[in-house]
Amino acid sequence: MILAVVYASFFEWTLHRYVMHRPVWNFRYAFQAHAVVHHQIFKADHTYHLQNDKDKETIPMAWWNGPVLILIGMTPFTLFAWAIGQWSFLIGGVTMFAAYYCFYEYIHWCMHLPKARRVEKPRFFQLLNGHHVLHHRYMHKNFNVVLPLADLCLGTLLLRSKTHFAQVKGPSVPDVQPLAVPET
Repeated sequence: MILAVVYASFFEWTLHRYVMHRPVWNFRYAFQAHAVVHHQIFKADHTYHLQNDKDKETIPMAWWNGPVLILIGMTPFTLFAWAIGQWSFLIGGVTMFAAYYCFYEYIHWCMHLPKARRVEKPRFFQLLNGHHVLHHRYMHKNFNVVLPLADLCLGTLLLRSKTHFAQVKGPSVPDVQPLAVPET
């Protein structure tokens, strides 16, 4: 199960960086929906939170993306389960990967459309929310939403902004501005 979560972090990072932030040959759908539309509407300032109801549909991925991504992501688990003859490995992998995807969609929704839900109160959510705010400020950093393990391992983790900016405010949004340099 832990292996599936680690794999999902790297899968999310790869998909986000190489498919959602640049066109892949003639496949432009994910790039257009995410980098062009989503990032145009939701920036790291006050527009990080939903401003217009008509833009709600740009927060989550299309409904059919989940089953497709889970199917693609499970290919290595399927091959391994087949090779060792242990289908329980595949069932565990699919379960964790699907849960990871659902959690991704839910917390991403909560980040852009906060409503003081229970999930928005814990420190882990606030840290992930700050991580995501920085992604909206620096589109080539912080590709993970759920578990920033791949960001840490692959050198794209950013914990604070490099410069001051007009950052979004809110009860579940931490301050990600640069740390003040003490005067000497």
